[in-house]
Amino acid sequence: MKKSFMPHFKNMRELEAHQLEGLKWTVKHVYENSPFYRERFDEAGVNPGMIRTLSDIRYLPFTTASDLQEGYPFPLRAVPFEKIVRIHASSGTTGKRKILCYTDRDIDDWANMFARCYEMAELTAQDRVQIAVGYGLWTAGVGFQLGCERFGAMAVPVGPANTEIHCQMLVDLQSTVFCSTASMALLMAEEIERRGLRDRISLKKIILGAERHSSTMRRRIKESTGAEHVFDIPGLTELYGPGTGLDCPLHQGIHYWADYYILEILNPETLEPVEAGQVGEMVVTTLKKEGSPLIRYRTRDLTRLIPEACPCGNILPRHDRIMGRSDDMFIFRAVNIYPSQIDHVLSGFEEIGSEYQVHLYHADDGRDRMLIKVERASGVSIAADSDVARRISKEIRKQILVRSEVEIVDYGTLPRTARKSKRVFDHRTDLYAESDGE
Repeated sequence: MKKSFMPHFKNMRELEAHQLEGLKWTVKHVYENSPFYRERFDEAGVNPGMIRTLSDIRYLPFTTASDLQEGYPFPLRAVPFEKIVRIHASSGTTGKRKILCYTDRDIDDWANMFARCYEMAELTAQDRVQIAVGYGLWTAGVGFQLGCERFGAMAVPVGPANTEIHCQMLVDLQSTVFCSTASMALLMAEEIERRGLRDRISLKKIILGAERHSSTMRRRIKESTGAEHVFDIPGLTELYGPGTGLDCPLHQGIHYWADYYILEILNPETLEPVEAGQVGEMVVTTLKKEGSPLIRYRTRDLTRLIPEACPCGNILPRHDRIMGRSDDMFIFRAVNIYPSQIDHVLSGFEEIGSEYQVHLYHADDGRDRMLIKVERASGVSIAADSDVARRISKEIRKQILVRSEVEIVDYGTLPRTARKSKRVFDHRTDLYAESDGE
């Protein structure tokens, strides 16, 4: 019988008991072995003996990305160097990279977590998994490959190669699963369509990570590739890497591996818990990580917990898809706006494609101006442009409460990329840059 990587908790009570045991171990581990955490705990007046219930996590201090950058090159380290078998770093280009240490057990745990993702997606040993994400210091490529090999499927580690090589591998090797960023998947979907390859390939499932993407983009990718499922895989270099959860085939939220970390959803301003089902910032605390444990790490990712049980029957809790980041918000005419809000509005229009850009300008009259460029869907008449633009602008006004201009451009006009797509261009300051989180 094939090994299962799913935990065997009978109910939430057993899972929470496991979490409490892991939380106590982690707090003791970092207090005794990490100079950074020892100092931070002492400043907050916290010691391991204070953790008696899961709710006691509220006493623990927060950890942030700046803590990792200021502690460069080995922040949060909680084991001797001789126990560190690997390091990974974020792919960010602003400031110092965030470097995380991994022990043998950390790597083993990560492999099991990632293998669980493939199991959740209902892969089998007969699947051929084409990996189209980067290798190197960042966690993406090696994570997808590590999990695939642990699960027992065939890994096709192409990496971020050009579309020519990927198309060749899809046809020649008959890969059944494709793993990439959403932008790369869209690029490949359009290339498959352009070359007329859909009937010559065997793609059944696509696993997307590293960037937020819209329902329109997922639908477009499925239509062009013939894939039956598009899965969403979260990931963060600080939290092992990709593979910390996956949506099941019902696609009603992402099951996250609560036996490996505690997830809190907090108001990013007050840092207090939000009400059940409300959107807030993901804050994570690891339960087993040895090399670089996380204590209440502020990910800046925004989502919500889904309190209802999943119809699939798996008791592992769920969070919604990542809706954006608390630090990628922009302010337009005194309104706080997240790109995910614009994603949501645009996804309701079948006449447009999945690609868009938001341009913010400061007009001569002193007022700010928003221009949203969207692509006309393939096959849609240009004659409908003015009506579609008017309806989109009206819906933006209705849902987000701001006025905008909408420009419909030809399909394929906006740039494609194998990495993460930039969506917002703030020409008012030219300082806007999207998050470097993985």
